[in-house]
Amino acid sequence: MSEQQPKLEGTPLIEPSSTDHPLYDDIVAACRSVYDPEIPVNIFDLGLVYTIDIKPDNAVRVVMTLTAPGCPVAGEMPGWVADAVEPLAGVKHVDVELTWDPPWGMDMMSDEARLELGFM
Repeated sequence: MSEQQPKLEGTPLIEPSSTDHPLYDDIVAACRSVYDPEIPVNIFDLGLVYTIDIKPDNAVRVVMTLTAPGCPVAGEMPGWVADAVEPLAGVKHVDVELTWDPPWGMDMMSDEARLELGFM
């Protein structure tokens, strides 16, 4: 595993993200369009997106988790993320990978998510 990058907005990165890539901000915006159906906050600000890796050929790999292993949309959420990211201009292919390590915790939410949920 590669060296860890500092936390960004409450999001734990298990591998460094391609934050300096021109597509990064658009991919983050696409991830912010996907919501956990049980929590009215997008998956990026919830801290469910751990890594956005953009290869030189613009293939995108998103590593994410869910709030709980028994999440009822576990089988669907990766597809929702891929469907949000793949149409972006310049994106060649999207692979969304679920991981349970590290497990998600409320401390991974951004300040915006905490405020929206009334935890601040």
